Amino acid sequence: MSLLPTPAEHAARARSDLRVGLPVVLGAGAAGIVVLAAETLSASRLAALRALPGRPVVAITQRRAETLKARAYDGDLARILLPGDVDADWVRALADPARDLAAPLKGPLISARDGAAGLHRLALGLTKSAQLLPALVAVETDRPAALAAGLGATLLDPAPLAADLARHHPLLPVAAARLPMEAAEAGRLHIFRPENGGVEHYAIEIGRPDRGQPVLARLHSACFTGDVLGSLKCDCGPQLRSALAEMGRAGAGVLLYLNQEGRGIGLANKMRAYSLQDQGFDTVEANHRLGFEDDERDFRIGADLLRKMGFGAVRLMTNNPAKAAMMQAEGLIVAERVPLITGTNRHNAHYLSVKRDKSGHLL
Repeated sequence: MSLLPTPAEHAARARSDLRVGLPVVLGAGAAGIVVLAAETLSASRLAALRALPGRPVVAITQRRAETLKARAYDGDLARILLPGDVDADWVRALADPARDLAAPLKGPLISARDGAAGLHRLALGLTKSAQLLPALVAVETDRPAALAAGLGATLLDPAPLAADLARHHPLLPVAAARLPMEAAEAGRLHIFRPENGGVEHYAIEIGRPDRGQPVLARLHSACFTGDVLGSLKCDCGPQLRSALAEMGRAGAGVLLYLNQEGRGIGLANKMRAYSLQDQGFDTVEANHRLGFEDDERDFRIGADLLRKMGFGAVRLMTNNPAKAAMMQAEGLIVAERVPLITGTNRHNAHYLSVKRDKSGHLL
């Protein structure tokens, strides 16, 4: 048995490196790029990147390029040529739309037309998976392995990385214990961890659900602001409490608490989105200005958890038809969609209308 890291373990290490501002090298053979995340870019590391052969570019998603009026010649991303007279703060401002009002003059932005963008696309996917702003600085290299060794940087082979970013990592049970709750004294909390060491997810079992019958189930994405702080900007907290209460009344059910905060972009980026909403943008528009898609969550996690717990059919508590369709696509039977309607207030009325009109929720 080898003690060498697997591709998934290399990717996990690279995420940590990007979050603390360290470089990562993507490439194999004579084609590669050295990458630094824009959000954690320091002046000294930008200077070191500039000292490498090649012209640095700032890679951003097409969503962010739209906001900046930059040409996205690569389709779903743009490679902005890094001007020679800008500093790390300029790069961070280019990446962060929360700073658009404070630093509105960023141009002219000249996009690269030539060369392949596949490695930049992979690097942006890695940055997203690290829950950083999807923007990075990169320089091409014809000796990725030697450069990674010289920098002491993690070297990622593109093909395994692409497979790692696309696949669902199976969840492994970690611990479980009885947990009496307000909703039901007969409760049990199960902790699961993905095999790549990623963030843990939870299954809250109410009563003793019959594995042979469709179980009353809810896939609930973590919402620190709504679930813990009682935020009035969304309906997450009321949905969580209503779902648990209904399961308690029914005597059985399972609530899956998936750590995919902010539709999968993380709490920090969610707060950036909130600051954009304060400027008048709706939920979807804010995500786009940040460089993300409408929804970055992976609901395959929920299907995997239900299967791990022995359930093959559900009565799914959701207002989102796409969530029910995903469960069906993953091989679970959705015997019934159970609406989960909660109250509206003056703070979340617009948010709920966007969920209905742009995201297709049945409200």
